[in-house]
Amino acid sequence: MKFKVDLNCDLGESFGRYKLGSDEEIMPYITSANIACGFHAGDPNIMRKTVKMALKYNVEIGAHPGLPDLMGFGRRWIEVEVEDVVNYMLYQMGALEAFAKAENAKIIHVKAHGALYNKAAVDESIAEAIAEAIERYNPELILVGLAKSKMIEVARKHKLKYAIEAFADRAYMDDGSLAPRSMKGSVITDINEIIERAINMIKYGKVKTITGKEFEIGEITTICIHGDTPGAVKIASNLKEKLLENNIEVTQMINIVQK
Repeated sequence: MKFKVDLNCDLGESFGRYKLGSDEEIMPYITSANIACGFHAGDPNIMRKTVKMALKYNVEIGAHPGLPDLMGFGRRWIEVEVEDVVNYMLYQMGALEAFAKAENAKIIHVKAHGALYNKAAVDESIAEAIAEAIERYNPELILVGLAKSKMIEVARKHKLKYAIEAFADRAYMDDGSLAPRSMKGSVITDINEIIERAINMIKYGKVKTITGKEFEIGEITTICIHGDTPGAVKIASNLKEKLLENNIEVTQMINIVQK
């Protein structure tokens, strides 16, 4: 059996004179980019620059909207109304789409960032807000959500296109949620471990949790690596090479999307 997977990365997360990640160095090894839209990171200059880089390397463009929390990089949950989430999503998708349109391109997928993503994974009302925003903005966009999460359930209910995501460089809790970044061992940097975990998730639909248990994540569409993980470029290049060696085709999300 030939396996297919998208390799995505969160990019465009610099801000003004502050540089985060090695975006252009990572681009040749990924197939989809989740581009920050200015709320948790990114700015107009960075957004346009990242869109242009994605086009240069034939990388699928996706919006990566987060909470309005530059100081906390969008990784702190802020109590917001459901309608706020809808509007935050619309605002950020529209901003990135403007830069994509300026380059004769378009956004293909949407992946919430940080605390917004993690909350939507377990809170149906937040997942519904994200789905509503996509439906109102462009129902053809692909909703990217954590495997076995409320986001995937809601996407199916709304008959939206969706991509089931797993994380190669993040540890999992026993319930299938991501380990909080405050927890020791939550970010995985060992390349061999990342590769082994990715292959197991793609081929067998399983991942070892932070306590050593095995969690069934099922079939996945896309694997995420983070641009701010130490050694991100080396991780991306080695991971792609090993996936291909293991008869796993690495292709854009749009080519293997589920609905």
